[in-house]
Amino acid sequence: MLGRAFRILNSFSVDRPRMTQSDLSRRTGLPLPTVHRLCIQLADNGALERAADGSYEIGVRLWEIGALAPRAHGLRQVAMPYLEDLYEATHENVQLIVREGLEALYIERLSARGAVAVVGRAGGRLPLHASSGGLVLLAHGGTELLGEVLAAGLERFTPNTITTEHRLRSTLDQIRRKGFIVCREHLNIGTLAVAAPVFRAGGEVAASISVVVAASADPTPLIPALRAAARGVSRGLA
Repeated sequence: MLGRAFRILNSFSVDRPRMTQSDLSRRTGLPLPTVHRLCIQLADNGALERAADGSYEIGVRLWEIGALAPRAHGLRQVAMPYLEDLYEATHENVQLIVREGLEALYIERLSARGAVAVVGRAGGRLPLHASSGGLVLLAHGGTELLGEVLAAGLERFTPNTITTEHRLRSTLDQIRRKGFIVCREHLNIGTLAVAAPVFRAGGEVAASISVVVAASADPTPLIPALRAAARGVSRGLA
């Protein structure tokens, strides 16, 4: 029953924030009576909310529960002052990222009104190999993780996306050597991203921080501020 409930919850996305029971039945492959019963139970417990037209959307109770996750909440609590300082220094998109499986999970974003548009969102996921923050996490994730990413395939998003094993390994070596990465139009045309790692006390990477600007911008002035913020968060976690 719990697995079926999560199949329903996992059906919602940015593109499908609200769905009817029929939609959910088609998306999950579950019989309509089962979907009907589970939707009522999920709504009674705040995991779903029922709109006036009878469709459903994710309930705020799930956000409340998710906000308690130590890997996101504790990290975000430590990181926010440094993210805010970095935002004030750049007035661009500032993001905090953790790894979830083979994807980069964006747990916070601060954006200026005039900042360049980005693909991801807070609470959204992007492939490790195609995002600056994801590449930083992959660089420090070990050989087993790299093997899994290569086995899953390196999807191309733009002409600059890393899609070969040789280029990926070379890029990861550079990240470990330099302590940051600059990605120009790897994920979407018109943007440039700079990212650096956040370390825990034991030396393992807990997260990454990235700044996204227009592709025409010079990333050089961003790097010292970005690395200072990452070091600040690392000290806070220690």
